[in-house]
Amino acid sequence: MNDLAGIYDKIYRYCFYKVRNSVAAEDITQETFLKFFGQQPRIRRGEDMAYLYTIAKNLCVDHFRRKQDLELTDDYPMEDFAEQSDIKAAIRNALEKLDERQREIIVLRYIGGLSVNETASAAGISRFAVYRLERAALKELKELMEGVL
Repeated sequence: MNDLAGIYDKIYRYCFYKVRNSVAAEDITQETFLKFFGQQPRIRRGEDMAYLYTIAKNLCVDHFRRKQDLELTDDYPMEDFAEQSDIKAAIRNALEKLDERQREIIVLRYIGGLSVNETASAAGISRFAVYRLERAALKELKELMEGVL
């Protein structure tokens, strides 16, 4: 059961990074596991982790599709970011400057803790493409962060 809690935390962190709202991330994480367990009774390491991330990614995309239909107001909840340090903000800004594919690989590998094979499966690309994208993304992040650290 402890392993399940760790997997849940990884999926939550991934969703939180994507939607930037703790309540929405919690909802999406729960929905991810409900969809997964509706199809399979338990989680096995490997392809199942990649499948969980794929479900979470799709639900995050759906979240933003629904969100476009809502009108945002000035009281939109941003309390989750009120106490960020300058370094966290700089890292977030640097990640935003990466292209979408590179950012997805970095999030899966370093925030989600997926292996190269799991990342390749979740992203729908070869593991060699993961290596290439990861290497390029880390190089770009290093250049973007040089003046900050």
